[in-house]
Order: sequence, then structure tokens, then C-alpha cells
Amino acid sequence: MTMTEQTVPPALSGRQTLPAEERHAAELAFLAAHDDGPRPPGWSLTPRAVVTFVCGSEGRTLELPGPRQAKGGDGPARFVIAPKFVGERSLVERCVVTLAGERGLLLVGEPGTAKSMLSELLAAAVCGTSALTVQGTAGTTEDAFRYGWNYALLLAQGPSRQALVDSPVLSAMRSGRVARIEEITRCLPEVQDALVSILSDRRLSVPELAGTPDALTPAAPGFTVIATANLRDRGVSEMSAALKRRFNFETVVPIADPAAEAALVRGQATAVVRRAGAAFGVDDAVLDALVTVFRDLRSGRSAEGWDVERPGTVMSTAEAVQVAASLGVAAAYLPGGDVLDLMPGHLLGVVRKDDPADHARLLGYWDGPVRRRAEDGSAMWRRLWDLRENLR
Repeated sequence: MTMTEQTVPPALSGRQTLPAEERHAAELAFLAAHDDGPRPPGWSLTPRAVVTFVCGSEGRTLELPGPRQAKGGDGPARFVIAPKFVGERSLVERCVVTLAGERGLLLVGEPGTAKSMLSELLAAAVCGTSALTVQGTAGTTEDAFRYGWNYALLLAQGPSRQALVDSPVLSAMRSGRVARIEEITRCLPEVQDALVSILSDRRLSVPELAGTPDALTPAAPGFTVIATANLRDRGVSEMSAALKRRFNFETVVPIADPAAEAALVRGQATAVVRRAGAAFGVDDAVLDALVTVFRDLRSGRSAEGWDVERPGTVMSTAEAVQVAASLGVAAAYLPGGDVLDLMPGHLLGVVRKDDPADHARLLGYWDGPVRRRAEDGSAMWRRLWDLRENLR
């Protein structure tokens, strides 16, 4: 599973990318006016509208009822909500129900399956901001989940509310919003466990401020946490059983439909090349071949049912987007050559980054499915077979 993107060219935004709440501001404003059903405390949209925002309106044109058109201000009275996540709607619905119950949500899956983007979209729709984010690393400390200090003020006046520096999690608790924690299993276990009491007691104490009203911060209604974790990181910093019990786990898997993945790769790559200031000029046939290679190597079986030796690296949709974008940039800025000639080299860069033995596996794929498709008369695969030497 993964997502689609709607981007704003840098000339309009002044930035390379925009957060989801700005990128899709018009849709969020429309959905807030369109659905006036019950909302959990602190939510910007109804749960039903959050699902529609992430999954789209399935091609239907949504229309504001007459009385609510005025409420919508200057925004459009009709809107087709674009899908932003390719996958099972039921997964998104379970995620939304988890958040509505103010329970922690943990999105797990292979790298490149858009866990972070789904987290961002959900946070933007639920509370209007995806910015309250902690990036988990081996160097992340408890301060990122709890609080820190402005040491100049601390030395000048001692512990005080003014000297306290809120973490993104504490800010989310105070305001009743969603805190996001990326790659939680990259954090050391003792750092992760700082979340146990926060998610169970729904409050955070500051012992240094004992005896003052600021010594205890209760979570405002609507506060919850969305975390992500890569399955490839399992065992790096394994979560404790106590922390696992505070989360509902949802697994985000690769896209099942080849056509949907190809369409997504084209859309994402087009957006990247647009941000680079050019038009995307890679043929659909080249993109289809690229996506086919990724899917075959990812699954260990070709579309025809032939066995394929899987490389150790993850052949994710996100990596396919990057290769397609590179081909698009090359077509725009290095004209005169055939971008298909560049594909084997880019694939080798993807495959070989984790295990040198994966080079041989890619060559084996060329000697297997690529050769057999070439022998079956496909001009595209014949050309790719002729480019085998580019893999050395």
C-alpha cells in the first residue's frame, strides 16, 4: 500500500514540499463544511470525513447542502476528493477508529510502503497539523518524548514553566492533538519506555516543578500517538511488552494491483520532475517494465509464475518512484539518449546497496524472466536483454 500525491510547484510555494495540511488545505476545509456529523473531542473532521480524505470519494462529486454552502465561505461548493492512499479502505477505517478511541496507533511494514505518509495524512485530517513529530534514531533521548530545558533561563531563575521546553509529544498533550513518532524501534528501549506512562496515565509529570500548577500536565481530549516501525528493524531496539500493549498494530503491505502501482509511480515521479522544473517524459511502456521488475524481485515470482531469487534489499514502491523520477530528470535535462539505457544502472544501484551478492541475483533475473520475455518477442524486453552488459 502507498499513497498518491498532490503537489504544488516550488514557484507557487517557495518550498520543495508542503505538509499534508497545506498541500490539501482546500479538501480539508471542504470536508469540514461537508460533514457536520459527530466528531470525537478535539477532531477537525468527523471520522467518516477522515476516511474520505485519505481514501478519496471514489470518483463521486461531493456537494455542500445549501445551508452549509455559506458556512463553507469562499471555498468550492462541490469537490471530488482525490485518493491519497492506495490500499484497503478497511485498514484506514481501523486506523481512524483506533485514533477516535484515543489509543496509540502503530503502523508497521516493510520500508517504502508509505507508513510515514499515512501517518501524516491521518494527523493532518484529525487535528489539522502533522508537525508534532519526533524522528526516532539511536541518538533520540527521553527529552524528545517528555520535555527539555532552556538552560539560560534555568540557570537564571531556576525551574519554571518559562524555562520548560515542550517536546512534540507534550505539545500534543497540552493541545489535544496527534503526536507522530517515526521509526520508533530505532530509539533505545529505555527511551521508548518513556511513552508507557504517557499512553497509560494520559498525563506527564515534571518533578522539577513540584508544588506548582505546572508539575502535572494532563492530556487534553483528542491527544493520541501515531508511531511507525519498519519490519526490517525488528530486533534493533525491540519494543517492550508493556509498550506494545499501549498500541494497536496495523500492517501496511505493498500494493497488490500492478496497474495501481504503475499509476502511482507515474504520478509520484511526475511530481518530482515537476519540482525539478521540467515535464515528465518517460513512456508508459518503460514505467510498466520498471514496475514489473520491482514487483517480480519483491515477490520472488514473476508475473508469469516463474521463480525469481529475491534480493536481500527491499524493492519498495518508493524506490521505484525514485528510479522513475531519475529517468524523468534524465529525459528532461540530458536529452538525446534513450532513458531505457539508464534503467539497468539505476536498478543495480537499488539492488546492490545492502548485499553485494544481490548483484548476482539481479543478473540471474536478467538471465531468467528478462531473457524469456525477450525470446517471446517483446521489443521492450528484448531491448532490456541487450542492455545486460550495463549491469556489470
